[in-house]
Amino acid sequence: MALFLVFRDTALRADEAWRRLTVWERHADVVPLTRIRVLTPPPRGAGTVFVARTGVGRLAFDDRMEVVVWRPPRDGAPGLCRLVKRGHLVLGWAEIEVRTARGDGSQVMWREEVRVRGLPRIVDPLLGRAGRLMFGRAVNRLLARP
Repeated sequence: MALFLVFRDTALRADEAWRRLTVWERHADVVPLTRIRVLTPPPRGAGTVFVARTGVGRLAFDDRMEVVVWRPPRDGAPGLCRLVKRGHLVLGWAEIEVRTARGDGSQVMWREEVRVRGLPRIVDPLLGRAGRLMFGRAVNRLLARP
């Protein structure tokens, strides 16, 4: 499995950074060739299931995820969301942690361990670099858009 980390500091308050990162449909606006379908009704939280469909035509795949931990930032305590990938092709987990920083800002950490079924482990370093690059850009864009 490939593990990657993305760290960002933002001027946004922790609750606003959390909101921008955990409205799943917004990810379709910042990840190329991706559509998001949330399969469970609101409110959002543990038990929410959604599918990210990435690609074009027959070259597309589904990345089905379930939220298994949902603790929004509150009263100075950091927020943590843990997703488990439950698809046929993409396996692993992701965590989004948002904590209050000095002043009014916050710090974001996106931590993900991913495996693509059928790919040999020798490509894990490449997969990790690609994930860090892609999700680093996605986090930047999500935090920048209201």
